[in-house]
Amino acid sequence: MIGLIIAIILFNLIAFRTNTRLTLNQILHLWTFTIAFQQIFDLMINIKYHAYWYFTKGVDWKAIPAHLALLPPVNMLFLNWYPFKKNIRHKIGYLVIWVIAILIYELMTLLPEPWGYFHYGWWELWYSAIVNPILFLILLGYYKWVLKAENKLLTKINKI
Repeated sequence: MIGLIIAIILFNLIAFRTNTRLTLNQILHLWTFTIAFQQIFDLMINIKYHAYWYFTKGVDWKAIPAHLALLPPVNMLFLNWYPFKKNIRHKIGYLVIWVIAILIYELMTLLPEPWGYFHYGWWELWYSAIVNPILFLILLGYYKWVLKAENKLLTKINKI
């Protein structure tokens, strides 16, 4: 539990102190999307198929902070620093660096308690190496959709 608390505090502090791109509206969208998407993913992978879990198998009160406050600031950091105006090589390199960093962090979460809080069933690290880039691309798609919606709304307001 100590590792989870440290990670939540650290990720949130860094995310909110270094944010220069994301508006409050975008942060709210991102936070809500991340929690909802993580719940859907974990419902299938964790609860139904027992591939991995936080602390104990099944629904666990101790895992709530991981579900609510761990991944949203990580996604904020990813989007805040994403090289939107760079070429495809930079974007792919950025994605690869993030995937490697997430995999290293995942290995740390597998440490015994009190530092670790994550456990594998049949899941393996290389599954995460395949799935994480896809999840980051989904996040990027969602963020771009939010930007289009905001621009559409602002255009509409400016016409009034």
